[in-house]
Amino acid sequence: MRFAAYEHRHHHRVAVVEEDGTLFPLPGVTSLTALIQRTDGLPGLLAAGAAALDVPPGPHVSQVRLLPPLQPASVRDFVTFEEHVEGVRRSVEGTGGVPEQWYAAPTFYFTNPHAIYGPGDGIPVPPGSAVLDFELEVGAVVGREGRDLTAEQARDHIVGYTVFNDWSARDLQGAEMRVGLGPCKGKDTATTLGPYLVTADELEPYRDREGFLRLALTAEVNGEKLGEDLLSNMSWTFEEMTAYASRGTRVVPGDVLGSGTCGNGGCLAELWGLRGEQTPPPLKPGDTVTLTVEGIGTLTNTVVPGVEPVPLPVGRRRSRERP
Repeated sequence: MRFAAYEHRHHHRVAVVEEDGTLFPLPGVTSLTALIQRTDGLPGLLAAGAAALDVPPGPHVSQVRLLPPLQPASVRDFVTFEEHVEGVRRSVEGTGGVPEQWYAAPTFYFTNPHAIYGPGDGIPVPPGSAVLDFELEVGAVVGREGRDLTAEQARDHIVGYTVFNDWSARDLQGAEMRVGLGPCKGKDTATTLGPYLVTADELEPYRDREGFLRLALTAEVNGEKLGEDLLSNMSWTFEEMTAYASRGTRVVPGDVLGSGTCGNGGCLAELWGLRGEQTPPPLKPGDTVTLTVEGIGTLTNTVVPGVEPVPLPVGRRRSRERP
């Protein structure tokens, strides 16, 4: 089942999306995040969707403005593709290879849940950046609260999946990473989710013997294909990632877990690292990025001008005076 959040005639609604694009609105539901929190898992969400199919259909998807399918409680973005790590380290950090520590656990960072964009939204250039990049990912959505889960238990906690674009200011990111704490403003301006939330049962036919989802991934900029990969090239499954995210803490309904960027051109920085130059060039206003994930859908956004950064002083070199 596919769920969409949308705006139509100045009202926000949530609907089940049929194969032909017809929307079946869920009566009284204006937030898919709230619905996921209320239904507590995949069976409840499917039941709510099935009930919507018993009412008269609403508009066609082409007649509405699609919104991000949900407003996440939190967003953890993992890095699970070796090929991406190799290319981006070469581009952003000037080093090569994959750190041995990377293989020890599915590393992630928290990105901004308050900067979520939807299909067709304009993506502003981050203030102070001249090196904007896209990143092709898939996001898993948590549907039930859990803590210290095993990978087997985690499968029942994933309610669905969506396409995930982690927009990245590579010049800001490269400078920030030298501090040793991780990216902040380099990843803070925008994350796009959409076009739909596809429930986990829909993707079971794509699952391979190791538990990975064998989905084809494609990235295009201005109609030119720049990258393609398989989601099954991840080094950890979404269930293993969810289990790790829950270690010593909680995952809650509405949390989003990004797969990390795929390899073979899943972002520009990987290509820059391989080629030793910024070819293709960084994204600029007017560029359109289209990401397609088999079984989930296509997510398209166009870059728009951003704002100038508000000036701030550099850090003061202070005395070591004590009281």
